[in-house]
Amino acid sequence: MQNRMRKHQLNEGQITEILSKAPVGNIATINENGYPYVVPVHFIYYEGKVYIHGLPIGQKISNIKANEKVCFETYSMKRFILGDAPCNINTEYESVIITGTATLVKDYNLKEIVLNKIVEKYTPHFIGTKLPDNMIKGTGVIEVNKEECTGKYYK
Repeated sequence: MQNRMRKHQLNEGQITEILSKAPVGNIATINENGYPYVVPVHFIYYEGKVYIHGLPIGQKISNIKANEKVCFETYSMKRFILGDAPCNINTEYESVIITGTATLVKDYNLKEIVLNKIVEKYTPHFIGTKLPDNMIKGTGVIEVNKEECTGKYYK
């Protein structure tokens, strides 16, 4: 790690706050040809894990079934920090990167909890609305388990 970045590490509480509030993240999977595949996703951070919802089929699902290794990241760019020359410009930001493994959630009760947490985060006006059983069963939910997690900032 670069020396200057050691000074800009986020602590676990700050990482949790970013993961709880960030509206969008990106998940990277490995496709059948060994290339990374990155897609933006809505997500929640719940009990130390990232959960992503979506269709139960598609490239990211196929990739995870073939290779459980993933990378997840989210960031917030605040502003440019302008210097006195073109090469003397920086960015104020916060970012979190998680490397780990992903699995597809099969447990109905966990899926229901996660989907309700997603409703709470993105559409709070629907909190308390009962999710239909067929929607819970038919939605794909990915669980990302952390093996390594780093958070950085620059101001």
